[in-house]
Amino acid sequence: MANVTLKNVCKAYGDQMISENINLEIKDGEFVVFVGPSGCGKSTLLRCIAGLEDITSGDLYIGEQRVNDIEPSKRGVGMVFQSYALYPHLNLYDNMSFGLKLAKADKKEIHKRVTEAAEILQLGHLLERQPKALSGGQRQRVAIGRTLVSRPNVFLLDEPLSNLDAALRVNMRSEITKLQRQLGCTMIYVTHDQVEAMTMADKIVVLDGGSISQVGQPLELYHYPKNRFVAGFIGSPKMNFMSVHIEEVEEEKVMVQLSNGSAFWIPVKGEKITKGSRMSLGIRPEHLISADSSSVTISGKVQIVEKLGNETQVYLTLDNADANVIYRAADTLDVNPGEHYSIGIEPNRCHLFHSTGEACRRLYPENGVDFDSVEYE
Repeated sequence: MANVTLKNVCKAYGDQMISENINLEIKDGEFVVFVGPSGCGKSTLLRCIAGLEDITSGDLYIGEQRVNDIEPSKRGVGMVFQSYALYPHLNLYDNMSFGLKLAKADKKEIHKRVTEAAEILQLGHLLERQPKALSGGQRQRVAIGRTLVSRPNVFLLDEPLSNLDAALRVNMRSEITKLQRQLGCTMIYVTHDQVEAMTMADKIVVLDGGSISQVGQPLELYHYPKNRFVAGFIGSPKMNFMSVHIEEVEEEKVMVQLSNGSAFWIPVKGEKITKGSRMSLGIRPEHLISADSSSVTISGKVQIVEKLGNETQVYLTLDNADANVIYRAADTLDVNPGEHYSIGIEPNRCHLFHSTGEACRRLYPENGVDFDSVEYE
């Protein structure tokens, strides 16, 4: 296996810049997920690593070798595409062995690799079937197996689950995670689904407009986003944002005032914050609490109630504010659309953002995160 290093990598089509100044270190055996909205450049970046797109400028290393000018077949990478791209007239064995046969590999070696891959992917009993006789999940495993038999140093997967239904996606993401752990391989996975990123990755790379917004472990990005874009993209439902007025500033806490007049201290670094300015306060739906449990409350008219059994999501339009808020309670709530409802804010779970989108450094240590290692701009 091998590590992957990108140094000031840029990709442009004519005057249109797709990826700009990408600097990234992917360690040997690491599972890294590129995530971001459509058009952010994540698939293009993956194709540059694969050699399917030329790099406009910068350097790309796989292991110790600079591979900018190395053809795809000699880079030691294997790619699984969004489409299964299986040959419909060939059975599974022949689909998985096709590349090795083209490379004129020894028949015994081909058989060994295919049977080993089939065993890992639980396809051994299906090798004589054609793709039309398989489910979507089985076809995707065949596509992965076709890459697996080539024994690449780096696995690249471009939204491989996007064609599957919701239940199968959940099953397949766990299968891919287990496969990566079993093989100990370097794997780079592209998705627009932040739930896939959170559940599968050792490290997440959040892309926005062709640039890296933040790199970190899943819980680091969830609890300590560097900017408002990452805060709003990571988490489902997304983070709530409210405009606040800065009342007082100290070194390790800031007093903010909501539009309803409520003022309270939140534990963030006071540097770069100006008293009297306006900023954005962020808090996740699951970090809002019962109004009875907090001295700081917000109220509004209930627009939508989603009762999911294990939780309830309440969508509110706040009083005296041009803002909508989602409250996520881990239970069934007796609340209905059209009612007036109050919820509480827990100051320790709040985030504060400048008008530029830059986050202020939170000073509340969250479980599961090495607090001292979190870096801000």
